[in-house]
Amino acid sequence: MKCISLLGMALLLSAGPACAAGEGLVKLGAGAYASAPKGGDPAMPAASLRSEAMLARAAPTNQWYSSLVFNATPEVIYAQPLSFKASKSGFEMALPSKQVVPTERRDVEIHYPHLDPLRIAPVAFDLGQAKLAKATDWAIDVSMGQGQDQFLATIAHGSPYAFFRISRGDVRVQLPQAAEQQAIAADPRVLVLQIKGKRYALFGPSGVRWEQASKQEWLAHLPEGKGYLSAAALPDGKPETLALLTRHAYAFLDDTRVEWRYEREKSQVETTYRASVKVMEGPDQGSLLGLYPHHWFGNASVQGKLGPAYDTVRGAVQLLPGHQFSTVQRYTSFVPFWPGIKNSPRLEELGEHMAKDLREARRMMLQEGDDAYWQGKGLQRTLMLLDVFEQQGDLKGRDKLLEMMKKRIEEWFSGESRKNYFHYNRALGAVASYPENAFFTVAQINDHHFTYGYWIRVAAEIALRDPAWAAKEQWGGMVDLLVADIATAERGRADFPFLRNFDPYEGHSWASGIGLGSLGNNQESSSEAINAWAALILWGEVTGRRELRDLGVYLYTTEAKAIDHYWFDVHKLVFPPEYKNVEVSQVFGGAYKHNTWWTDEPRQIKGINLLPITTASTYLARDPAYVQRNLDTLPGDTAIYEARGSKPKNPPPADIWQDIFAKYQALVDPSKAQAQWNRWGSFELGDSRTHSFHWMLSLQEMGSPDFSVTADTALYAVFKRADGRRTYLAFNPGPEPLTVNFSDGRSLQIAPRALGQIR
Repeated sequence: MKCISLLGMALLLSAGPACAAGEGLVKLGAGAYASAPKGGDPAMPAASLRSEAMLARAAPTNQWYSSLVFNATPEVIYAQPLSFKASKSGFEMALPSKQVVPTERRDVEIHYPHLDPLRIAPVAFDLGQAKLAKATDWAIDVSMGQGQDQFLATIAHGSPYAFFRISRGDVRVQLPQAAEQQAIAADPRVLVLQIKGKRYALFGPSGVRWEQASKQEWLAHLPEGKGYLSAAALPDGKPETLALLTRHAYAFLDDTRVEWRYEREKSQVETTYRASVKVMEGPDQGSLLGLYPHHWFGNASVQGKLGPAYDTVRGAVQLLPGHQFSTVQRYTSFVPFWPGIKNSPRLEELGEHMAKDLREARRMMLQEGDDAYWQGKGLQRTLMLLDVFEQQGDLKGRDKLLEMMKKRIEEWFSGESRKNYFHYNRALGAVASYPENAFFTVAQINDHHFTYGYWIRVAAEIALRDPAWAAKEQWGGMVDLLVADIATAERGRADFPFLRNFDPYEGHSWASGIGLGSLGNNQESSSEAINAWAALILWGEVTGRRELRDLGVYLYTTEAKAIDHYWFDVHKLVFPPEYKNVEVSQVFGGAYKHNTWWTDEPRQIKGINLLPITTASTYLARDPAYVQRNLDTLPGDTAIYEARGSKPKNPPPADIWQDIFAKYQALVDPSKAQAQWNRWGSFELGDSRTHSFHWMLSLQEMGSPDFSVTADTALYAVFKRADGRRTYLAFNPGPEPLTVNFSDGRSLQIAPRALGQIR
C-alpha cells in the first residue's frame, strides 16, 4: 500500500507514515481518519480571507482575530486597550470604555464596546476586502488593498498603537463627530484630537502636512516615499504621556514571540514576551508593551518600570517601554489519581457506590449525546471511576472498565464507523469530529480543546496501564492527531496552526472558532481548558516527550493564572464596584457576563467554570477564602432565580451538580462537604457518585492542597491537615524507578508507572 506524507504530519505526530486505508480513509497506526466528511455530514467552514502567504499556512482559528479569515464583514477585534474593525470605508480604531449593563438576572454585565471609532483610510484608492496578511504570537497585519494599491494595518494585544503602511497617496482620518479639541502638537508630525472625552494622537512621518478637511475629517499629506502613519489612544492628557507615545510611535511592530521554559526542579514556568520592531524613522526606542494584570501583578522584574495605564475590560493595562519582559509563575502540579481509602468509617458506603456505578458503567459512558464532546466526558467519567476501583484494590472491576473504554475509543479511532469518526480537513488544518453537536464543533470549529482534552486525558491513563495500546503503531497516532489539533507548538506549519485555542498574550484560551459576535471571541468553561492542558502533561509524560509535557505545563500554569484574574478576580484588580458577582462565567474580548449559553440557572452558571473536578483541579484551592466566598453566594443567587419565576417547564433538580459543589467545598473544608452530601442526589454527567465520594474521603484523610511545598517532578501533590501533618504524593510515569525530592527535604522512591506516597 502506498504511503503519503500528509504535509509533514507524520513528523509532527511521530506516528509513522499515514497510509491510504480504503476509500476516504487515511491510516494512522491501527486507527484512521476520514479525508472528507462522510455522506451528508457538514463540512468545516472555509478560511479564505487570507493573503497568499497566509493561505500556505494552517488557518488560525479560535483566536482574537479569527473573524477576519472567515467573515467578509469582519467582527470587532478587541486587542486591549484598543478595539478595531475593518470596513470598506476604512480601518476603525476606538478606545472602549466601561458600560454597566443591567440584566433580567438582577445583576449586571460589564461591556467595553467598540463605539465612536476613528476611521483611517487611503485617499487615492478604494479599499478592498480585508484579509489576514500576517500573524505572529500577539500581533497581526490586516491587508485592505487591491492589486498594486495596498493599505496595511498592524495591531497587537497590549499596544496603544495601530501602525499603517500605504503604497501611495495620502491618508484620510474620519471622526465620529467634530473634535472637541484639536491641535497640532509641538512636534509637527503629531496631531492630537479629543473626541467625547477621549484623546487620540496620530503620528505622521517627517514632512507630513496635516489638513482639516471638515469638522469630522483630517488629511495627512504624506511626503513621497514615506507611506506610513501610526495612531494611538492616550490614557491621559499629560504632556509627558504624549511625549512617551511620540517617542515610540515610529517603532512599528514586526514580530512578536512568546517563549516558555519549565524549570522542573523549581516547579515554575518562566515566560518571555519579545517584540521585534522596524524603526521607520529616528533612533530605535523599542516598543511600548501594554502589560495585563497577569503580567504585572506580583512581577518584581517590571516594578518601577511601568508607565501610564489604560482602563480596560481586563483591568489596568500598564505601558512598559522596551522590547521584552518576563513572568515567573509557580506550577501547581497534580497526580493522575489519588491513593485508596483504607481507614474511613464510610468505606462500606463507598463500596455501595462502586457496585452500583460498575453495574451502570456502560450506560453512564454515553448518557447524553453521541458526539465527541459527550462521548469524551463519558469516557473520562469512566476513567475516574476506574481510578477508584484500581486504588481500592478491585482489579477485576478496573479491568472491566478498562476494556470497555478501549473498545469505545477504538470504535471511534478506527474510522470505520459511518456515524462516529474523525476527519482531517487539509485546507483548514483542523480535525473535525462527527456527528456534529449542538456546540458547533464542526460548523464553527468551537470547543476543540474542551472536546479533545477529554479524549487525550483518557488515552494518557490507558497508556499508564497498557503502554503497547498507546504506541504510535497502535492507537497513539490518533491521540497525537488530536494533540496536534489543539496544541501544535511550531509556528507557520501547513498542517496545524500554532496553539489553536490558546492566546499567549491574554494568557487563556478562546472557544469560538470563527469569532462571531460584536463583543469579540469568548470562552465560558475555563476549567475544561485546564482539563485539556492537564491531559497534555500526562500524555507527554507517559509517552516520554518532554517538549509536549513542558508545553502542557506552560498552558496549564498560564491559564490557571488568567482564571484567577479574569474569571475569579481573586486579587480584586479587574471587576469594577458595579459588578455584583464574585466570578465571571463568560469572558469575551469586550465584555464579561455571569451567565451560560444554555441556561441562567445559578448553579450551572457557577459550576461551568469548575467542572470537571479531577485531581488536576487543585489549582482552584490556591485561595481558600475565595472558594468559600464563591460558594456562599449560591443561596442568594438561587433565591433571586426562583423569585423571578423563570424556571423552565421541566426544571433541573434543585441540587443540580451537587457533586461539583461538594468536591469544590471539600478542597477547603471536607467535613462540611460530607455533611451536605446527599448520596442519592444529583450529579453531573462527567462524574460519578463513586469518584465524588472518594474525592471527599481522600481530602478528609489527607487535608487541603498545600502549595508551599514543591517537588522536582511534573506529577506531584502535597496536602496538609489541620494538625499540620502532610501527605506527599508523586507519580512515576516511566519504566524505571524514580526518586522525587520535595522542597522541604522529604524524598520519595517510586516504582515504575506507580503512585508513591509518604505521610
